[in-house]
Amino acid sequence: MSNKYKIILASGSPRRQQFFKDFDFGDSFDFEIRLKEIEEVYPNHLKAEEITNYLAKLKAEAFDGELLDNEILVTSDTIVWLKDTALGKPKDYEDAVQILKSLSNVTHEVITSVCFKTSTNIETIFDVTKVTFNTLNENAIRYYLDTYKPFDKAGAYGIQDWIGLIGISKIEGSYTNVVGLPTEKVYNYLSQTFLKNL
Repeated sequence: MSNKYKIILASGSPRRQQFFKDFDFGDSFDFEIRLKEIEEVYPNHLKAEEITNYLAKLKAEAFDGELLDNEILVTSDTIVWLKDTALGKPKDYEDAVQILKSLSNVTHEVITSVCFKTSTNIETIFDVTKVTFNTLNENAIRYYLDTYKPFDKAGAYGIQDWIGLIGISKIEGSYTNVVGLPTEKVYNYLSQTFLKNL
């Protein structure tokens, strides 16, 4: 067994994968991506971060009994929270149009939860960022969907895409949280929880 930790990122998101590569922990952690198909269903009574906390933990529990003593599993989930409603990934093109219309000229919250699981422990953190869009006309919405195809993204948009450049007037909180991972909180958790033990 290695005397250093191995981070296992259970996410197919290329944005989250790149963040972990960019953390540059050096020799402190090994890193790999390990994916499992999970049905992302949650109880209807859950609200806001309760939803993302539940789903991030659900994804982690799929690895019960599989982790070695030096492995740290990381799972995450992101939603857009608007008017007491969770907006996930769009079902299809027209659903994406309607989602972006609903975000036009209002402020919404982007909530990301990250679950850290080891062979002996499980813990979840979350972050909330407020994002305000200018008015988005239908031509701009359809151009964005046709060109960037953000159908794998909660809220049908990526803040790093064209629509983020031309449409967002204000952001309060972590930018990377909107991309899909609150990097500062994740880096601090990993370094403070595990590096001190090496």
